[in-house]
Amino acid sequence: MTSLSGKVAIVTGGGRGIGRAVCLKLASKGAKVLVNDLDEQPANDVAAEIKSHGGDALPFPGSVTEADFGDRFVQTALSNFNDIHIIVNNAGYTADALIHKMSDDVFDAMYNVHLKAPFHILRAAGQYIREAAKQEAQHEQEVFRKVVNISSVAGLGGNAGQANYASMKAGVVGLTKTLSKEWGRFKVNVNCVAFGYIETRLTAAVDDKETIEVEGGRTVQIGVPRENIKAIEAMIPLGRGGTPQEAADGVYLFCSPESNYISGQVITVGGGMSF
Repeated sequence: MTSLSGKVAIVTGGGRGIGRAVCLKLASKGAKVLVNDLDEQPANDVAAEIKSHGGDALPFPGSVTEADFGDRFVQTALSNFNDIHIIVNNAGYTADALIHKMSDDVFDAMYNVHLKAPFHILRAAGQYIREAAKQEAQHEQEVFRKVVNISSVAGLGGNAGQANYASMKAGVVGLTKTLSKEWGRFKVNVNCVAFGYIETRLTAAVDDKETIEVEGGRTVQIGVPRENIKAIEAMIPLGRGGTPQEAADGVYLFCSPESNYISGQVITVGGGMSF
């Protein structure tokens, strides 16, 4: 048996980049995975890739910012897999601007995707988790569940041009620490991973500006100018950005049985980067 055999994981933003790597990592350890992505095709592709390696997965496309997303996401996992053991709140993007140029819409967009969406998902899951834990206790069963919220070094130390993103990622830390206190008696380990510079399509080195369309038809810039990446890498003790697989390894640490007595913690997966 592998470490996550029989476990059910739900992952937001799981179709690309770090989220994809997380889904594949958890599946490789035996977990059944409900794969969310804003776009249908990436979610389908990751679920199909997991199945091609003998795993079990279902796609769940859609925006995490939809008002009923959390309820539908949780219910889909329960209807198809009969349980939830791991929740990874990973979905998100950046929309940068200096504060004097930042509109309410841009600030609110970061709130909706990075903080309100995890709140909705966890609130929806909480109803099931509480009852499941009570039933398990009555039968003297010890079942640990895991929540891994994704933050950023920007949420720990701030970052110029990211008053919106950094504020929400700091909020994720507060949400994590609060739920670790509320849910500890239900044997839920609630932890947080703060990423440094991880190489994805959102942070790839670019010579010219590139954009993608996100929720609600919003267009956001992606990529980082090459000269900026050199400056970032100079701040990283290990001297380079991390891969999505290395990022996923950090998430897996908090999903594994070895984390059963670890809760309310934040680890930085950033090659030694700190603020």
